[in-house]
Amino acid sequence: QILVCPVTKGSLIYDKAKNELISKSARLAYPVRDGIPVMLEDEARRLEEKEYLE
Repeated sequence: QILVCPVTKGSLIYDKAKNELISKSARLAYPVRDGIPVMLEDEARRLEEKEYLE
């Protein structure tokens, strides 16, 4: 695995259904647009509590 969360340097989980890279440690979901991960904190979506507890 090459990519890590830019905030925590932790691992990422790919959510194929939502086309996002999930950082549970940062509670952020980074979008993947046109096959390219957008690894910017400002572009990330905050995870809802139920999402990061899964």
